[in-house]
Amino acid sequence: MADALKPEQMRTYFALTEAVSLLQYEVRKQLQAEGGLSYVQFEILAKLVDAEGRSLTMTDLADGVVYSRSGLTHQAGLLERDGLISRRASPDDQRATVVDITKAGRARVADVLPGHVDVVRELLFDSLSDRDVRTLGDVMSRARDHMRARPPRSAAPRRRAR
Repeated sequence: MADALKPEQMRTYFALTEAVSLLQYEVRKQLQAEGGLSYVQFEILAKLVDAEGRSLTMTDLADGVVYSRSGLTHQAGLLERDGLISRRASPDDQRATVVDITKAGRARVADVLPGHVDVVRELLFDSLSDRDVRTLGDVMSRARDHMRARPPRSAAPRRRAR
């Protein structure tokens, strides 16, 4: 059996998970109220905006968004139905699906972004000094990079239905 977490590790773990849950709860509420978006839909749109005109594949999105493949496909379908993204077969790889954000998708992100920034600033950054923000960013980047060093979820074999 593995050793238990040290008390300071346990305190840090629970503080982190609670802070993330509280922040995500308010962010989800804001995104739904102001843009009719789920958190993962906003994440997909934001990654496409961040791609600066480059198309992303569904695999790129799956590797960047922490969400199940089937769930991601469903959310992408909803975004496509609402005219916020378009999907097409890749001209380079017939197994890949390419995703682009539409003008309407960019507009939706622009609509919800000010409120999103307000929620994040108020709940996360208002209680931290500039030094705290740098330190937290450095620590969380190291933790994220450590977790991302594992093979991407898209590389994991798919489970077959029984």
